Amino acid sequence: MNYKETLFFVGKCLTISHEKYNRDAIEDELKSGNIDWDNVVKLSTAHYVFPALYCNLKRANFLHYLPDDLVAYMNHITNLNRERNEQIIKEAKEINDLLLSNNIIPIFLKGTGNLLEGLYEDIAERMTGDVDILFEQKNCINAFKILQENGYTNKVSELFNDHRHLPTITHPKKIAAIEVHKQMLRLEKSPYFNYDSVKKTLQIINNITFLSFSDQIKLTVYSKLINDDAYLIKNLSLRAAYDVFLLDKKLESKTIVIDTKLGKELNAGLELYSTIIPTLKNIQFNSSKASKLYLKKFLKNLDKGITKKAQTRFIKNYIFYKSRASIIFKAFFKKSYFLFVLSKITDYNWYKRKIKF
Repeated sequence: MNYKETLFFVGKCLTISHEKYNRDAIEDELKSGNIDWDNVVKLSTAHYVFPALYCNLKRANFLHYLPDDLVAYMNHITNLNRERNEQIIKEAKEINDLLLSNNIIPIFLKGTGNLLEGLYEDIAERMTGDVDILFEQKNCINAFKILQENGYTNKVSELFNDHRHLPTITHPKKIAAIEVHKQMLRLEKSPYFNYDSVKKTLQIINNITFLSFSDQIKLTVYSKLINDDAYLIKNLSLRAAYDVFLLDKKLESKTIVIDTKLGKELNAGLELYSTIIPTLKNIQFNSSKASKLYLKKFLKNLDKGITKKAQTRFIKNYIFYKSRASIIFKAFFKKSYFLFVLSKITDYNWYKRKIKF
């Protein structure tokens, strides 16, 4: 199995709990004995869907097709992730209660939000990192201070003022770091998708506030294609695609998901995700010539020769060094950027991470 074949195999596996046709197709592939499990493990791990893959195969009663040592390893990792997520859910609920008691409404986003709202049949499916919380801008600093007063700490100059979230904060006795968001998207895109544009459709589940399912779908796409430059790089997140697939199941009827300002990225992302993880039932989007062209280019990139790999590497390096050059330039006349740069060059651990020491 090459990379492309492995990608589509894993993507289809993530649907077998819901789609009988894909379940039957995957069982035929498993029976063939032609699965390269080393490639499957590498790809699903890199895309943070390893536990989700295991959970779907287990629910479909397909584990007997896998090598016994692989099943044992998948079970171990999934159990560890379940334990971690149980703790993250507990901590997030504590944060929710704390902030509500101070008349501040936190809006839980992305992975932690998905866990809290019950998106997954098994909470072990989702690998998540930080707890991302959106606030009305006037409440951001106050929420940040309240969390600090309750044991969360940060490096003072870890981020610059116009970043979408305040410096990441951690607690010595808590497992998850917290990101207090004033915006959901990078600076130049934030006017088109922000608190003001989602506040009228917020939903409350078990006294916890979330974006509407439609806006959750948008943010899932934008987080990768805009914030992580996946649109330019032609990159894919299977984890994001799986989240969109499950959010589609949450919609009660056919729902048009559109964005007049960010339609290019939204349509391209949904075109891609609905191809890699097929059978979206309720999401309707503008499948245009542009989005189809994006998909075509992405699929072509999967069959990478030396030239394509060099082009992708060039684009990644260009984006990286352009953003870093911009930060250094702004450090000469913006205090928050200067403090950010200073905090990095005086941080011993930062050097250790960079040189993998």
